[in-house]
Amino acid sequence: MSVPGKQNQNNTYEFNRMPEYKTRWRTVRDFIHDPAEGTYCGNTGKKWAITGIFYTCFFSALALLCAICMKGLMATIDYEKPRWILEESLIGTNPGLGFRPISNNTDERSLIWYSSSDPNSVQKWTRLLDTFLAEYQNSSLLPNGGRNQQICNYDTPVKPGHVCAVEVNNWGPCSPAQQYGFNNSAPCIFIKLNRIYGWLPEYYNDTENLPSEMPQSLVKHIKSVNSTWLNTVWVSCTGEDPHDNESIGELNYYPEGQGFPGYYYPYQNIPGYLSPVVAVHFLRPARNRIINVQCRAWAKNIKYTPSKGKRSGGVVHFELMIDE
Repeated sequence: MSVPGKQNQNNTYEFNRMPEYKTRWRTVRDFIHDPAEGTYCGNTGKKWAITGIFYTCFFSALALLCAICMKGLMATIDYEKPRWILEESLIGTNPGLGFRPISNNTDERSLIWYSSSDPNSVQKWTRLLDTFLAEYQNSSLLPNGGRNQQICNYDTPVKPGHVCAVEVNNWGPCSPAQQYGFNNSAPCIFIKLNRIYGWLPEYYNDTENLPSEMPQSLVKHIKSVNSTWLNTVWVSCTGEDPHDNESIGELNYYPEGQGFPGYYYPYQNIPGYLSPVVAVHFLRPARNRIINVQCRAWAKNIKYTPSKGKRSGGVVHFELMIDE
């Protein structure tokens, strides 16, 4: 006959006892605090104290080490100038070109599509331009209230600590008061060159040695301007394909120099600096069709790769479609 339990060496037996029945509430209560075992959440107060002291010391040391590393990192940062610039930086020395307005709809990021007879459609795009040009129109919105702005020209150097104003309010049909031409089916699209700290353009300022691929309309313009205006990063816009060139119509540029004047460069992160912009006025674009437009900035050190589907410096693509 088998005897329940375990036999000890002195021929005594330890009998298994039926576990004490506990309700669910009592199980939870005893886990939180078990008076019989003197535990809290499964550990005694002494074990919890040792664990708490260990993790307090561990995380304190970890926080101190992170603070020392962060302090050392911040001590090496120059808030006025990047550590690596131009060839040493990831951005490099080949600035990109951008355009405005850009739709908030991700499905039409490069498409400017509206109906000139629909006020709501017109206002959608003019509001985007108003937002983009807010600091250009109201210098009080700038970090220093625009107190260091000055009116610049090719003959007057920029004063130390000052920046050049961009007078977009005087650009005729491309000014805010004229709704940037959108209401007249003759919209103005604004082109800007991306900022690169310390970058200086190498200008096409020799009228006898201009690139062979430069549009003849721009060549003619360069040869007609005053010699003091030649230090300019020129801008030209064309249709991407022959049928786009037939649809794009006549173009005007504001300011009259048709480019980014050299006195805006180099960009040196001076408070209140505004990137120069060029407004391209489409006078009579074809209606009810998509026009593929390519705009290009011209400087000797802006490298352009003529390849569709690949990003290149100094060039931007967008589509324009105006409904009746």
